[in-house]
Amino acid sequence: MDWPHKKQLGFSVVLLLFLISAAIDGAGADATVMGTVFCDQCKDGQISLFDYPMSGVKVRMACGDGNGETATSREETTNYFGGYTMRFDGTPDFSNCYAQLLEGGGGGTNSTCVAAAGPPKKLRLMFSMFGMEMYNVDSLLSQPAQPMSFCPNSPPSANPAQPARPPPSSPSPSPPVPSSPPPALRLPPVPPLPPMPFVEASACSHQTWMAPEYKCYWRIVSPDTKVAVAFGLLAAQKYGNDLTLGQALLGRGDPYRTLLREATTSLLNSYNSLQFRYDAVNVVTRTNFALMGSERAVLLTALRFIRANSGAGGAACRMSPCK
Repeated sequence: MDWPHKKQLGFSVVLLLFLISAAIDGAGADATVMGTVFCDQCKDGQISLFDYPMSGVKVRMACGDGNGETATSREETTNYFGGYTMRFDGTPDFSNCYAQLLEGGGGGTNSTCVAAAGPPKKLRLMFSMFGMEMYNVDSLLSQPAQPMSFCPNSPPSANPAQPARPPPSSPSPSPPVPSSPPPALRLPPVPPLPPMPFVEASACSHQTWMAPEYKCYWRIVSPDTKVAVAFGLLAAQKYGNDLTLGQALLGRGDPYRTLLREATTSLLNSYNSLQFRYDAVNVVTRTNFALMGSERAVLLTALRFIRANSGAGGAACRMSPCK
């Protein structure tokens, strides 16, 4: 069995053990709906290299009752990573439910990317057991009025209208004075961008991310970002509200601090490389599942992050020192 299948099987086993323990402990039945929102900068209807998750936008989930009326409705705002989560008591039937962006539902991370919302997406049941259900929604898209100019197939900008020339004047007895050439247009210097291995597979260790010479690669989050903001409520309950991501990279000795150190490293790697083993939402989700489980689940999840951060599968660290 190859590594991706082993990884998926291992995660499924951990998830199953967690669900069994929750059922034994008498956890109440509930349903969870999860999804993400992306800015479709090129208006191609799919997530590509040029798109990014949007925070602060409103998503509405609506369910029909079969008679054209809305039976269930819920609204939620996307978090810092463009994700949203809706929880419901019991296990209602969501087979006829859709999620969609609300028009005028907030400016998000880029107010130019809310001109139009993509089509609504149907809820998909991921699992249902022990009175618990989890639904997933394909990524919702928000689009600008026109594709961005850097997109591969963006339409060329129209040529500016040429001003009408006045009719030729009558010959003047004095010779025309040659006009001086217009001054050359000088643009302000553009600072050099840091190296971007975004399109290449890259995986770097926590020691590398702690080094000052790689600080320019901290883009979406900074060393001062709170762990509670990056990983959510469960992480806040476990690690407190004051711990920063920079401090999280120093954790060792304790399984929970090791998990946070490697989860933070994986989160940074996911923002830095499109081909990293886990995307940002996956890193946050796996971390929260581990925190809800046993110490063994914490160690297994930390081990998987360590393997990913060490470049398992042939991914090297492609960061160069910042200039």
